[in-house]
Amino acid sequence: MFPLDAVRAAYPALSDGYAYLDGAAGTQTPVSVIEAISAAYRAGIGNVGGAFPASHRSGRIVEQARAAVADLVGGSAEGVVFGPNMTTLTYRLAAALRLGPDDEIVLSRLDHDANVRPWVQTGATVRWAEVDPVTGELPVEQYRELVGPRTRLVAVTAASNVLGTRPEVAEIAAIARRAGALVFVDGVHATPHGPVDMAELGADFYVTSAYKWSGPHIGALVADPGLLATIFPDKLTPAPDTVPDRFETGTAAFADLAGVTAAVEHLAGLAWMGADDAEGAAGPVGPVGTPEPTGPSGPSRRRRLLASMAAAEAHELELFAELVDGLAAMPHVTLYGKPARRTATAYFTVSGLSPREVAEQLARRRVNVWSGHNYAWELTGALGVRDGGGAVRAGLVHYNSRDDVQRLLDGVAELRSSPPARP
Repeated sequence: MFPLDAVRAAYPALSDGYAYLDGAAGTQTPVSVIEAISAAYRAGIGNVGGAFPASHRSGRIVEQARAAVADLVGGSAEGVVFGPNMTTLTYRLAAALRLGPDDEIVLSRLDHDANVRPWVQTGATVRWAEVDPVTGELPVEQYRELVGPRTRLVAVTAASNVLGTRPEVAEIAAIARRAGALVFVDGVHATPHGPVDMAELGADFYVTSAYKWSGPHIGALVADPGLLATIFPDKLTPAPDTVPDRFETGTAAFADLAGVTAAVEHLAGLAWMGADDAEGAAGPVGPVGTPEPTGPSGPSRRRRLLASMAAAEAHELELFAELVDGLAAMPHVTLYGKPARRTATAYFTVSGLSPREVAEQLARRRVNVWSGHNYAWELTGALGVRDGGGAVRAGLVHYNSRDDVQRLLDGVAELRSSPPARP
């Protein structure tokens, strides 16, 4: 069983009495992450490359954070690039690839605009993969026609941030690879909701944001360091020319990077929280009954991450089945998308109320949800809801409970029985 009580106790913000169903926009932060950031500042940090201990501490923080993110997604620490957010990193890579009108790129209308607009604005020729507006699926077959000899890059999400759709990324990547194209995978929404292996996905580049998985506001781009060595972004003349450093502009947020490592460690311990040896004593037994070795980095942490994230995903989807069934049973609710594989993310409207009004009414009932297009600009256009204010998004993460789900369902049901008076 997933140790939900122990998990929730690690998050101070959850004590305020609200049901936090806004995780798709950003998660709350556990004590271990808060303390890691604070400890970095208390110990003293300096810019990297100096001759003094505070500078050395910053260097170690960066190295540890690269290793942690690599463990999380199955990548190489030498290929982890940090930045303020995924959008900034995507724009930077898009510019560095020097695409032009003679190059073709394949984009999807399922994606967050951060994996659309930076590529469109390169000036390359865009070919669009369309979404089935009824199911919310991204059919793979269309990529066989869209990808051709001029295709330089295929950009696709690992999970939709509004419908939760998990497209068949590995199959799409295989098509791209046969044509010699690069594959850029937006993992921002997917990473918090289950195990990630960027090699299995076929991703040449994988991007994620720590604040979506209990960390601080830091983005990361992960690639094979050998691939990064072939790409030359614009940079300041005296800035490092090594990989991955040459992709990072300015001074890093060192204390926040300490929080990144702590967040990965927190995720790696989810399945064992509350046990006597919860987060690090030797020999805890994993959810599948196999001994799970522990350690600060490397294969041990990777194995714990895979087990913990699988347990978190099972917990989320169990609750999500109740959420979706409850909303589907309400005649005044319209649900969008019914993909076969998805994260625990629901997108819906309530008859007679705008999405913003629904969010405001639920907030009065101490339930946090989002409304609008949520930057899924192309997708909400394809669904026909963008110009009408989008829809309401409720997303579950590992710290959500059955009570959170029931409070949402009760709140939406009340909007039918006693709609708010309009001015």
